[in-house]
Amino acid sequence: MITAGTEAPEFCLRNQDDKDVSLKDNSDKWIVLYFYPKDNTSGCTKEACDFTETFNDYKKLNAIVLGVSPDSTESHRRFIEKQGLGITLLSDPDKKVHKAYGAWGLKKNYGKEYEGVIRSTFIISPDGKIAEAWSKVKVRVKRKGGETRHVDVVKERLKKLQAE
Repeated sequence: MITAGTEAPEFCLRNQDDKDVSLKDNSDKWIVLYFYPKDNTSGCTKEACDFTETFNDYKKLNAIVLGVSPDSTESHRRFIEKQGLGITLLSDPDKKVHKAYGAWGLKKNYGKEYEGVIRSTFIISPDGKIAEAWSKVKVRVKRKGGETRHVDVVKERLKKLQAE
């Protein structure tokens, strides 16, 4: 996985409307780029709905949220419609961008090893550098004091980065 301080790998992927979205086209904004395994699965739906719910907070921070999975643009359209999502989803069927960001690799589940999406999130600064990186993300973590949502952790880190 790439780490904070490194140059963000360039990408150009199709969104849910079959339009190209690239890193360089958004160079004036902060980008929250998150990688998730599959549309319409429980964890991925929670994460996408959480980012949609906090969309306006990110917008006020001059940030856009881009979700990336290997699913097709058609699958993304159905996912957005079914869940009422307000974020942009990008299709990476050949997993080149996943691999460039270290979000594709060996995983273990119930003792079995397989290759798959490693749920990851990156904050990319307007100058094209990775400002923060999370790997093996848990969408929500339950603690004694309640539940912590990953999107809130990302948002607070973005605020701190912008204040630095």
